[in-house]
Amino acid sequence: MSIPKSFFFTHLSRYFSSSSTSTSTCASRRPQRFPNLPKIPSKYKSQAVQQAQKALTDYLHTTRSLPFTYAEHIGRNSIFSLSNLIRKVDFSAPTFSRSFQRLLRYNPINEFEFFFESIGIDYNDVPGFLPANKFFFSEDGTVLNAACVLSGFGFPWNMLGKLYKDEVSIFSKSSEELTGRLRRFKEYGFGNLSVVGICLAFPELLTENINGDFEPLFDDLKRVFVESDMGSCVEGNVDAWYEVCCKVRVFYDLGCQKGMIGEQLCRKKELLIECSKEVLVKKAEYFCKFGVQNIDVGLLFLENPQILNIDLETPVMSVLGLLKHFGLSRKKLDSVCQKYPHVLGRNKMANLPHVMRALDLHEWFFDKISDHQLLASYAISNPDEDVDTKFTDSLKKIESSRTPIHNMSKLDFLKGIGFGENALTIKVLDNLHGTSMGLQKRFDCLLGTGIEYSKLCLMIRMAPKILSQNPEILEQKVRFLCQEMGSSLEYLDSFPSFLCFDLKNRIIPRYRFCVWLTENGLCSRNYSIASMIATSEKNFIARVFGIHPAAPKQWLECFSK
Repeated sequence: MSIPKSFFFTHLSRYFSSSSTSTSTCASRRPQRFPNLPKIPSKYKSQAVQQAQKALTDYLHTTRSLPFTYAEHIGRNSIFSLSNLIRKVDFSAPTFSRSFQRLLRYNPINEFEFFFESIGIDYNDVPGFLPANKFFFSEDGTVLNAACVLSGFGFPWNMLGKLYKDEVSIFSKSSEELTGRLRRFKEYGFGNLSVVGICLAFPELLTENINGDFEPLFDDLKRVFVESDMGSCVEGNVDAWYEVCCKVRVFYDLGCQKGMIGEQLCRKKELLIECSKEVLVKKAEYFCKFGVQNIDVGLLFLENPQILNIDLETPVMSVLGLLKHFGLSRKKLDSVCQKYPHVLGRNKMANLPHVMRALDLHEWFFDKISDHQLLASYAISNPDEDVDTKFTDSLKKIESSRTPIHNMSKLDFLKGIGFGENALTIKVLDNLHGTSMGLQKRFDCLLGTGIEYSKLCLMIRMAPKILSQNPEILEQKVRFLCQEMGSSLEYLDSFPSFLCFDLKNRIIPRYRFCVWLTENGLCSRNYSIASMIATSEKNFIARVFGIHPAAPKQWLECFSK
């Protein structure tokens, strides 16, 4: 059944309040906030800024020979650069305008500074974009010329900064090249403002070879805007075109092939109408945390857009209750309880992806949520379901401790990586040192070495202090284990405490001494890494003495120092 055009307009109007039909209208959309001007009385600030903007516009147009339209854009949209000049003038209401004009006349400004702020680049970031040893457009007018061409075509002046940051090479192209490319895009049946919205979402279109792979993109967009009649609902509204194109781009960024999703988007219009870009991106990030391929997340949205309407942030879940709800067999439930007790209990739905990865059930669960009703219909059955009294008692102690915020932050970290509300989690918490941010960096570091997610959580349960190491040290230990000791990451499953021992003063000297004993024929037995590293110094020397009476002397003089 076709959806009426009025339905499109009603929903699109929720997200787009402006119907910008010209560059000058767009240029005024950014709210003007006054910087600090302490020397000017409050009642005169607005007037002083307006006078300074007019003086700057006249200066750029009359003295610097910029076309008035673009001089006005720069004058009106460079409030922070302008305020720096205003502060240099001793304020007096009757004479301020003349004094500011005199300042401009005898103190040339860095025109690029005002330009970059005016096109939407944050004032604090402007210094990073200024060309070296150039102050005036007359020294290098390439950037300004490109901006003028784009603005003349319909690009909002104060959104050109987005193009500049995303694809700076656009502003090194000639006027003829930019104009020719923009005209080529119009041949696909789009108007000026439509092309503007498309290029803002896909700035690479203005940089790639004219014979590049953008035709599949335009095929998708024609289906979305023309064949579904959505184009008539956003006509004349740059913001609306840009927003919808950004949503389409999310699917490309997830790995969907250009030219292949236009028809699906037409059938699932609610993806582009009811869901904002921010929500779409946030949901994509959420489902990507399941550790699946990004393209699988894109296909999930295309096939089940209703899943975007489910609240995945605020609800609380019972891990076992959820697994039962999704149909995990009794045998597998028993296996989960036995192997992963640290994950059980309650947790936030926001942590669901990492909970499933901690259980090594993420792929199974992701396949299950293709039926979005399973996820939408889940709720805790009763207030006491899966409540661990030992956890709640410990929680009360944390809340009344001397550092409740610090401890709760660490607890949130553990729950965030998949640990549940249970006594084991509290036991791990008691042995964690550092801030939640530091713990997360160490966790991510170990994950980056190739350790499986569920195994890493098991390692933390067995030896929480592995997260007390600096990320660089952790990487060095893993590298030494795998490269020089010839072991594998799987060895850490049974001996995670390996990562707790000092690399320079314990692991390396003991390992190399054992290698020396073997190479010199003094020891034929292959000791495990754990027996090599974990043995106390006293017992280690006693063992070495048993191998050869002179071995301890060699150890103490040549290896242990």
